[in-house]
Amino acid sequence: MLINYYGSLEKHRVYLWPIFSLLKLIEKYMSAKKVFVSGCFDMLHSGHIAFLTEASSFGDLYVCIGSDKTVHQLKGRQTINTEDERSYMLNALKCVHECRVNSGSGLLDFIEELKDIKPDIFVVNEDGHSHQKEELCKELGIEYKVLKRIPHEQLPARSTTSLRGQSTIPFRIDLAGGWLDQPFVSKYHPGAVLTISIEPTVEFNNRSGMASSTRNKAIELWKTAIPAGNKVDLAKVLFSFENPPGTKEVAGSQDSLGIVMPGLNRHYYNASYWPEKIDSVHDESVLQWLEQHLYLVTLGPREKEYSVLSETNLSAEGAQRLALAADNCWDAIQKKDLAAFGKSFAESFRAQVNLFPLMTDPSIERQIELHKNDVLGYKLSGAGGGGYLIFVAEKPVKDAMQIKIRRNDWV
Repeated sequence: MLINYYGSLEKHRVYLWPIFSLLKLIEKYMSAKKVFVSGCFDMLHSGHIAFLTEASSFGDLYVCIGSDKTVHQLKGRQTINTEDERSYMLNALKCVHECRVNSGSGLLDFIEELKDIKPDIFVVNEDGHSHQKEELCKELGIEYKVLKRIPHEQLPARSTTSLRGQSTIPFRIDLAGGWLDQPFVSKYHPGAVLTISIEPTVEFNNRSGMASSTRNKAIELWKTAIPAGNKVDLAKVLFSFENPPGTKEVAGSQDSLGIVMPGLNRHYYNASYWPEKIDSVHDESVLQWLEQHLYLVTLGPREKEYSVLSETNLSAEGAQRLALAADNCWDAIQKKDLAAFGKSFAESFRAQVNLFPLMTDPSIERQIELHKNDVLGYKLSGAGGGGYLIFVAEKPVKDAMQIKIRRNDWV
C-alpha cells in the first residue's frame, strides 16, 4: 500500500502531512469501485436520494438517466423536468460522482454508457430489476445488486408516481380468462375473465399489459381520480369513452371494469363486448392472500409495432380450455388453495398462448424457465411481447415486487 511504503517517514508526519493527505486521496481513488445506476429520476424526491445514497456506499456513483424521448416511450407521458434539469440536479448531489443522459432508447437505453464507464457494480431497485439487465451484467462481468425500497429514517416512502396528480387511478391485472372479453373469442365458447384492480404503488411501464392505455383514457376523462358513483356505470362510461363509434379494434371491457371496480372481479362473457354478469370479492382475507402470493418481474414495454392478432389459432376447443382454466382459478382463490391457484393460473396462460401463439417468444420462455422450479404458476401481465411476468409462489421470488389491491372503501 502507498501509505505503508512511506511508513519510514512517520516521524516527520507534521512536516509531511500534506503529502500523506494527498497519498490517501490517491489511494482511495485508485481503490474505489465504479457503481452504475440508470433511471428516469423525474421529480427528484427523498426516495431517489435514499436509493442513490445507498448505491454510492458501494463506490463512485455514475447515474445515467433516460432521455425525455425515451421516458415518453416507456411511461407514456412527458417528464416534469427535462433531461437537462434532471442531469443538473443529479450532478449537484454529493453522493453522485457523475450524471449522463443515455444515448439509446427502450428499457436498455444505457448500454453504450455502461460499456464506456465500465462499472464494477450495477445497482437497481426491485421495481427496476429485469432479467435483461441481469443477463447483460453477467455478459459484461459486472456485479448486479437489487435494493429494496427503504425510505430514510422517519421519512415517508416516496415514488414519482405517488407525487404526480394522476397517480390515484389504478391499473388492472387479469388473473385468468383474458381474451374472453372479446366477442371474436367468446363466440366459440363463453367464459369468465378474472381481474384485480391494482394501486399505482410503483410507476408501472406503459404498454405493459396492465390496461395502461385504458388508464390513460381514465386520466383524460376524470383527471386525478375515479369519481364517486356506481362502479359498473362508471366502467361503462370509461369503456364507451375509449371505444367511440367507428373504433376498429375495440378494447375489451375487462380493462375498464378491472380499473374501476375494486377488489377481485369475475366477468362472464358470451359473444358480447359487455359481460352478462359480474361477481365481486371484497373479503379482506382473500385479497391479502392474493397480495402475499403474487410477484411481478419486469420484462419491459411491448414494442409499438407488435401485433398479437397477426397470427391466431381460434377454436371452440381452445376457448373452452381458457374458460375452464378461469373457472378453476376462481374456485382455487375462493378456497385459498395455493397449488390449485398456481396450476390454473399457468393453465390459463397456456390456453391463451394456444389461441394467440405470438403472446410469447423464446426470450420470454427463457425467463419463465429460470423461475419455473421455484413457483407454482406464471403468466404474462397482458397480451405479450413485454410487460411483466407474474408468478404465483409460496415463498418470495428473488428480486420481484408485489402489488397492492384496491379495496372497496377507497376514497
